[in-house]
Order: sequence, then structure tokens, then C-alpha cells
Amino acid sequence: MTQPLRGMRIVEVSSYVATPLSGMTLAQLGADVIRVEPIGGAVDRTRWPLAESGTSLYWSGLNKGKRAIEVDLSSEQGRRLVADLIVSGGGIVISNSERYPELTFKALRARRPDVIHVLLTGRRDGEPAVDYTVQAATGFPLLTGPEDAAQPVNSLVPAWDVAAGLYLAIGLLAAERHRLLTGEGQQVRVALEDVALATAGNLGYLAEAQLSGTPRERTGNYVYGTFGRDFTTADGGRLMIVALTARHWRGLLAATGLTDAVRALAAALGADFDEESERYRHRKLLGELLAGWFQTRTRAEAEEALRTARVLWSAYRSFAELAADDARLLRESPLMAEIEQPGAGSHWAPGSPVVMDGEQSPPVASPPVGRHTGEVLRAELGLSAQDLATLRKNGVIRTFEDVE
Repeated sequence: MTQPLRGMRIVEVSSYVATPLSGMTLAQLGADVIRVEPIGGAVDRTRWPLAESGTSLYWSGLNKGKRAIEVDLSSEQGRRLVADLIVSGGGIVISNSERYPELTFKALRARRPDVIHVLLTGRRDGEPAVDYTVQAATGFPLLTGPEDAAQPVNSLVPAWDVAAGLYLAIGLLAAERHRLLTGEGQQVRVALEDVALATAGNLGYLAEAQLSGTPRERTGNYVYGTFGRDFTTADGGRLMIVALTARHWRGLLAATGLTDAVRALAAALGADFDEESERYRHRKLLGELLAGWFQTRTRAEAEEALRTARVLWSAYRSFAELAADDARLLRESPLMAEIEQPGAGSHWAPGSPVVMDGEQSPPVASPPVGRHTGEVLRAELGLSAQDLATLRKNGVIRTFEDVE
């Protein structure tokens, strides 16, 4: 398979979503990512959802294709071992903590001037934050949810963690490119709160709040600024419909047989529904008109009509339905492959969504705690069997064999 990052070695000292996602994204493109965990495994090793065995499906999903070593990070000797691994290998580390003195940018740069130190923080000033607290601080939960909701509604998707993980990967690659050109290392810092603020600014939310005298309100499942909403069919099915362009809109009306009715409504209102802003301004009237059509059709009938139209739509599916529909969405997707995950069993999992030269990296199972401790320390630091035995005896490391 195409592996553009082959030969790049990265040490990852992290937990939860953003930094593990960053490491996995790079591993799926060919980088050798060595995940360092404390003795017994990192705190996110047991995060839900869990397999029946207790194996975290969450952890397994975010650490595919890495190598894992188990080191006592509470001891100076253990931290120095990890520092040795960083400076003698690729000179690149991803972390979400500055609490280990031997693993700070300053300490590592003193040992290797061209080190690349990639760090996630909660806030720019170093104060802690997680996705849900950042959500609360940046306005989005007050626009999410039903129109009549009085309370904030958080998103189930940790969007800022995901975006931050990808920003970390981009920052690391930019720093590595700079090092190739100049020989200089540097620290890359990404604050979770900054990711949310940047997104709010880039999408116009912050400018709107500053320049508009009318604060934005909740719109439920209507798509802001265009025409889109969900509709229920006669048999209880539910579909999401979005008409972004005039062509989409005309296609939707043709599929539902409402062209003449909407033309008459437009004339009565003095509106031009080929204009996106007009469709949004009169979304409730248009929505009710369309809702009547969907309510008199089954989901199958509605889907058949929509398939012939140039309109954006999809039926709502639960995760259980998505997993059960594996004949089309899992088994036939080039993204997915069946893996045997230790502790969880066989299931379909995604590889990299990045397609390089027509190919994409398939998923590789996540490693058990300490699976590669002995292998990595022998190969990368040249430690002997006696060295490893001494480290194990002193509690500095634990190997997979010790666990078995």
C-alpha cells in the first residue's frame, strides 16, 4: 500500500481523543507511531463503550496500527527511557501533557536541537479544558436542539477533539517539512479552545454576533441559511432533505409534484424561491407544504421518488441499523475491513479515509498494553535481554510477556 510517511518515527504520550487521533492518522499514512503508556495502561484504556471482555472499543478505535510500550512514567528512570526513545529515534513527540520534566520541549531540545514537540493544551494559557467545556464556552450548545428548548444541548460528536487531532497532525507535518528544509526543530502547540474559536470565526458565527443586532436563534433541524429539514413518512420513517441550489429545489418540487403549488405560493408572497435566502426566510411554510406530501407516502415510496431527483437526501439510521446494513455500507466500502481486535473479537473497522494514488491504508488492530515494549527497546535503544530484565525487576517497564 502507498505509505507516504514510511520512515517517520513518532513517540506518542497521550490519552483520550485528540492526540491519539493525531497519532493514528499519521500511522495510517505509514508513520511508525510508538504509543507510551504508564504501567497498567493509560486512563482511557477503560473508557466506554466496552466489549464484553472489558476491552475499550473507544481506545481500540483510536489507536489502530500503533506500537505500544508500557513504562513507569512516575519514575525518573522511566521518563528518561522515553526521552531516550524520542531523541535517538525520529526526534518527534506528540503529547497532551507538560507534567513530565524530562519530556518537555526545553528538556528534549537540550538533548536534540532539531526535536519536534507537538503539544495539545486545553486553553492557550495552559489551563485544562475538554471538548464539552469548550462547547459550553463557545456558544454552539445554545443554538443546538429543538427551537423551543430552554437549556443548552451539547453535541454527541466531540467535534473540537476531532478537529484538534487533525490540526495536530497538520502542524507536525508542517514542522517536519520545515526541519527537512532547514534542519531546525520547533514546538507545535494547539489549544482545544482555539480550535473551537477558529471554527466559529471561520464559519461566520463570531462575525455575525459582532456585526448583527439580531442574535441567531435555534432553528431545530432546519439548515441555517438554506432549505433543509427532516420529514416523517406515513409509516414512521424519517428522512433529511437539503436543497442547497435552485436546481436541487426544482428537483425536489418535481419529485413531490408540488411545482405548481409552490409557484402559486411564491406569487402570493411575492417571493422568488430560486433564491436560497427566500427559501430559508419562508422555510416553515414550505416545510409544512412538503411535510403533507411525505406524510401520505411510505418511506419506500418517498425514497423512490427522491432517487429520480437531483436533491440531497438520506434516511435516518441508528448505529445498530448502520451496523446491520453491512452488505452495502460496511462490507462493500473500500474504507472498511474486518479485523481481529484483541479483547474484542472480529468486527468491521475503518482504515484511513485518505486515498493516495488510488489506494488507502487498511485498518490494523490496536495493540494490547505493552505489546511492543521489549521489541521497541531492543531495536530502538539497543537494550540487551539483561537490560530489559533489570528494568522489569525494578518496575520501570512491563512487557507483554509479563501480562500473559
